[in-house]
Amino acid sequence: MSDETFHLGAEVRSSDGRDVGELVHVLVGPDYRLRALVVKENTSFSGHGFAPRSWLVNDEFIVPKDAVKSATSDRIELSLSAADVRLLPPYLGYREKSETTTEVLSDTAGPLLASPELPRWLEQFANKRADELEIDGGENVMLRNTGRKLGTVKDVLFDGDQLVGVVLQPEGWFRDEVILPRRFLERSDDLALFASIDEADLKRLKPFRPSE
Repeated sequence: MSDETFHLGAEVRSSDGRDVGELVHVLVGPDYRLRALVVKENTSFSGHGFAPRSWLVNDEFIVPKDAVKSATSDRIELSLSAADVRLLPPYLGYREKSETTTEVLSDTAGPLLASPELPRWLEQFANKRADELEIDGGENVMLRNTGRKLGTVKDVLFDGDQLVGVVLQPEGWFRDEVILPRRFLERSDDLALFASIDEADLKRLKPFRPSE
């Protein structure tokens, strides 16, 4: 995969030419090598357009790295047919959590698919390994455990299947996007990506230029 490049928002197509969705997350291992792509299905491909209030139907699925045939800055071609893509595992799942009987009864009093909010007796989880780092477009990037927000993720930078950094939009107005090298990435959770970086290093981050 030395010629491939991956960019958040890229169109994803099946081997039989179907536009199945777009790249929304990447999953990398502790060695920063790409393990999988997470693709958000188009409503026409998923069938969600016929049931717009069915919030519990997952529309993101996991594509293993080996299923990528080729990739450019704006398109990813899969080696899987549309039928095979529909068999790929969902990225998000739902499971019951411990709640009181009163809470459960109040949540089940109405139709399950009538609200965009999860009932209190369910929790959402991502189908990824504990050692995998998830990187999303628009994700907050926080400085260690200080609570300070550095900015948001605009894109990912790969050399083949090796993550080399993320494109960071710093906090504040009229600030240029910069490259945050992977060595500063520490961990992620459901809410943010965390970086371990000194103030001096922050000031030396390289501005991002698309041609680079």
